[in-house]
Amino acid sequence: MDITKIPQIKHTDSNNFFLLAGPCAIEGEEMAMRIAEKVVAVTDKLKIPYVFKGSFKKANRSRIDSFTGIGDEKALKILKKVSDTFGVPTITDIHEISDATMAAEYVDVLQIPAFLVRQTDLVVAAAETGKVVNLKKGQFMSPESMKHAVTKVTETGNEQAIITDRGTMFGYHDMIVDFRGIPTMKQYAPVVLDVTHSLQQPNQSSGVTGGRPALIGTMARAGIAAGVDGLFMETHFDPANAKSDGANMLDLSLLEKLLTDLTAIRTTINSL
Repeated sequence: MDITKIPQIKHTDSNNFFLLAGPCAIEGEEMAMRIAEKVVAVTDKLKIPYVFKGSFKKANRSRIDSFTGIGDEKALKILKKVSDTFGVPTITDIHEISDATMAAEYVDVLQIPAFLVRQTDLVVAAAETGKVVNLKKGQFMSPESMKHAVTKVTETGNEQAIITDRGTMFGYHDMIVDFRGIPTMKQYAPVVLDVTHSLQQPNQSSGVTGGRPALIGTMARAGIAAGVDGLFMETHFDPANAKSDGANMLDLSLLEKLLTDLTAIRTTINSL
């Protein structure tokens, strides 16, 4: 997989890490455009190849009364507007086979959620669209086993697979990232570290996932030092009132300082 093949992606000659970032879920047009405008400005300044992230639907929620979306087509059209307005590619996750062809009409990268990455028919359906496929490593899977998920993509003739590590379950309520897995998975595809979901604290008795956002910088710096190709992070201008995953999101106001620091680390590593 060569990130230069992602349509509209910029700054691919900067030798910087690439970034998948945006809100957890598309809550409306105004919020999506506001977040995209800020992230695009920062990534252009720092010459970071950027893909705007937003879920058009949240199907994997703990509680039946949790927010799942504003309507599939409405959210997908917002993702397309972000792409058209700011000239950046977009990524969204899919949960059912029928989602693949529908979402592929609007976005550039299809993401397979960690809980679903072993669902062969779903992975194959995403790959057969010809879009880049981002495979989230299951919280229950070893780095070595992700080779088989990548093979499901490449066997369709689609060579555009990415692996994103979002940690491994440690007990009931915590996620742990084993950085030894990064070089292993890089043998199969470019590797991204999901720095916000890896700081989740799932399975809370309230049915609302917790998190440790104060450690986002620590996790991101460790990922860059360990040699990841890209970073994934969810960000919002008002995490406390976000409709999904607010407890582990990065406050948008902190983004520029963090990415500036990470770019400096990447520059240093490139010089070694």
